[in-house]
Amino acid sequence: MADEKKKKKINYSSAWAEAKRIMWGARWRLAFGSFLMLISRLAGMVLPASTKYIGDEVFTKQNYSLVKWIALAIGISTLIQGVTSFALSQILGVAAQLAITNMRMRVQSHIERLPISYFDSTQSGQLISRIMNDAEGIRNLVGTGLGQILGSLVTAIIAIGVLFYLNWQLTLATIVVLLIFGGALMYAFKVLRPVFRERGEITAEVTGRLGESLGGIRIVKAYTAEKREELSFTRGAHRLFRNIAKTITGVSAISSFSSVVIGAVAVVMIVIGGSAVQAGTMTLGDFLMYISFTFLLAMPVIELTSIGTQITEALAGLDRIREVLAMSTEDEQDVSRHALPEIKGTIDFENVEFEYDKDVPVLKGVSFHAEAGATTALVGSSGSGKSTILSLVLNFIQPTTGTISIDGHDLQTVRLRDYRKHLGVVLQDNFLFDGTILENIRFSNPEANLQEIRSVCRIANADEFIEKFPNGYDTIVGERGVKLSGGQRQRIAIARALLANPRVLILDEATSSLDSESEALIQEGLNRLRAGRTTFVIAHRLSTIRSADQILVVEAGEILERGTHEQLIAQDGRYKQLYDKQYRFEQNLFVNPGEDFTGKPGEAFAQTKLS
Repeated sequence: MADEKKKKKINYSSAWAEAKRIMWGARWRLAFGSFLMLISRLAGMVLPASTKYIGDEVFTKQNYSLVKWIALAIGISTLIQGVTSFALSQILGVAAQLAITNMRMRVQSHIERLPISYFDSTQSGQLISRIMNDAEGIRNLVGTGLGQILGSLVTAIIAIGVLFYLNWQLTLATIVVLLIFGGALMYAFKVLRPVFRERGEITAEVTGRLGESLGGIRIVKAYTAEKREELSFTRGAHRLFRNIAKTITGVSAISSFSSVVIGAVAVVMIVIGGSAVQAGTMTLGDFLMYISFTFLLAMPVIELTSIGTQITEALAGLDRIREVLAMSTEDEQDVSRHALPEIKGTIDFENVEFEYDKDVPVLKGVSFHAEAGATTALVGSSGSGKSTILSLVLNFIQPTTGTISIDGHDLQTVRLRDYRKHLGVVLQDNFLFDGTILENIRFSNPEANLQEIRSVCRIANADEFIEKFPNGYDTIVGERGVKLSGGQRQRIAIARALLANPRVLILDEATSSLDSESEALIQEGLNRLRAGRTTFVIAHRLSTIRSADQILVVEAGEILERGTHEQLIAQDGRYKQLYDKQYRFEQNLFVNPGEDFTGKPGEAFAQTKLS
């Protein structure tokens, strides 16, 4: 895998295309900034230009009356430089931050709309790094970095013109040295570009793993895995250190080489320039001015070395961003699809097959009809394909072959956004955002008022514990709802689904974290909720399944049996086997029969004890 990454071709033409788009968006600020930069650099040339007059007029001809005028000119030019430098930092600095903010919003918006399969294969920490870190380099494209490049080029061109005017032979020798330096600089940047790109990838990987470790801190501590996580992070941190050390070495080598070049220019200047003064082809003032403009030329070379490295890093970040932005979003796919009118909720699976890995089928020819307003329960052992069927109903994944339709419309031909607005979901992980209870419940319907929220909380039996909190609905739940119990999180998730008022309701073990008493209290509410809605239920508890209009027994990706609870018991098949095994096990443990329905006695016991 590492070799594949190394061989991967970096598309810097694509990165440049993105860079040009960003710069075009900030073109007016860049144009005004360039104008101010030009004024600043021209003002900066007053001091080196004055050396000719100091040497020839003041000291050689002893015209000391010029001193005050030269000092005044230098003072005014310095003031102009200060004012324009401040204005540049405001104009280009703000432009850079605006571009960074816009890019972050653009990438975040794009990533949020990518298919679920992308998130299944990518760490959230890596995505955060793409959004937050990779955009940082933009500051060198539309901020002071690009301004410095433009200013350095203007300064260099004017300085070379003046130097040619003063002594073209000496200037030619100086340019030869600088061309050698330029060639070495281009080669160095070519070597450093992949290293900068790799730094972004390593940072994303380390951030992703760190995010997982901190997010799962309870599991880490429960299994005393702190040392293992420490070692994992240490390996990533050392990889990042080696990468940064390599770039530091490269940049230091460039800077050191710059010093050598400047020294070489000074040697050439002293030898040739000194001979010219001695021969009388240059005055003392010309030589002093030549020295000043040579250093004025050297400064842009040093700046280009520094900014060039930063631009390289910015392009590497933009290349990574372009990779994400090139991925097709669900909204882009929706453009070619049909709008979905109001639906009743009839769902049909016709010979649906699905595989996560090629040639490893998870579902095999699944077909069933779920009438609008009816409840379909999915029963089977772990790994049989029940959750995959629900993911297909949610259109989080698409079938490998076969058709899934809603009211006769193939889901592949209708807009996902139109379809999903009719869905209500309670998944196994009961994800809650770090905010208040009110904000979490209102997430499915931001326009809902407090009365509507209280109503769904009564149905979900969440009001009884919410109102006991000192802050009631304004209670902070913590990251992923860590400050609430599993049952409380479950009931808030149910209330959130109720508030969406969906036509299609998905309950993936929606009562798994509730004890028998709590489940009994909300069961009537769930029954009322299911009335008139197409509902899909995965549940281990028989009490949840018993009232379903149809039960599908799923094993090894196939539907073995279908019917009501009574019909399946009468068939004396797989469902009856699971029921009898569970019933006998619970009788032996003196627990209420039918309380849990997994077909796996060990799981039933664990579920009963943990609830």
